Amino acid sequence: MTSKISAVIVDDEPLARKGLAVRLSGFDNVEVVGECQNGLEAVSMIPQLRPDLVFLDIQMPGLNGFQVINKLRDLNQPIPLIVFVTAYDSFAIKAFDIHALDYVLKPVDEKRLTVALDKVREVLLSHQEGDQKVKLAKLVADFTGDDCEDILKRLASGEAIDSKRYPPILAIKDGSEVTRVAIDEIQWIDAAGDYMCVHANDGTHIMRRTMKELEAELDPKKFVRAHRSAIVNINFVNKLVSHVSGEYHLILTNGTELKVSRSHRDKVKEMIRT
Repeated sequence: MTSKISAVIVDDEPLARKGLAVRLSGFDNVEVVGECQNGLEAVSMIPQLRPDLVFLDIQMPGLNGFQVINKLRDLNQPIPLIVFVTAYDSFAIKAFDIHALDYVLKPVDEKRLTVALDKVREVLLSHQEGDQKVKLAKLVADFTGDDCEDILKRLASGEAIDSKRYPPILAIKDGSEVTRVAIDEIQWIDAAGDYMCVHANDGTHIMRRTMKELEAELDPKKFVRAHRSAIVNINFVNKLVSHVSGEYHLILTNGTELKVSRSHRDKVKEMIRT
């Protein structure tokens, strides 16, 4: 490979762009052909310049790094090799290793940059761009662009990220009949002995499942355990009320009042605030 690697730098921080450009100027086989100060500029410039490589900041106002990739894909534009740039530590960003070509941390370290560029050169030499683009597409599919800030914060705090796709429908069997209930229409679920009462917009459905089994099928971003025998869809919570006794209760949009146990109180309060 005798030609230089053409690169574009995308970062909303001027000093970060300048610092990376200075670092890259020390590599004879790399040519910075453009710089973008935000995601919108990147979406416009990348199709025009068609660089081999983009150093893409993940966290930017307007369009973050993942949303830039989404936008290029929606516009049917070719996506170059991507090296992510982030201020989060390696522990956090390691989660993206299986998808992204590589990443560098701010401030950019020359040795780490050398490793990333070696990977880029290796991919370009071996014509593995297709494989990298498949991995990048999986990254965008697993972690939506809108959620990248939250994902990185949770990773940085040591919280595991589950990219599982939750089913949109809950199939409830009653004898010879199966009723399909939209997950988003489920308001809350409570236990009644060996049965679960699924309270949805169209009424209450009874099914023989355990609370643990049901919880595994529900998106934890929408559903939270209020106490040992109840799960609540946070989208149907109107308010959280504290009583003089120290107890907390959730008031749902339909007026239903559910007690919040002490062991689940902090998690409920956290989700109410977000």
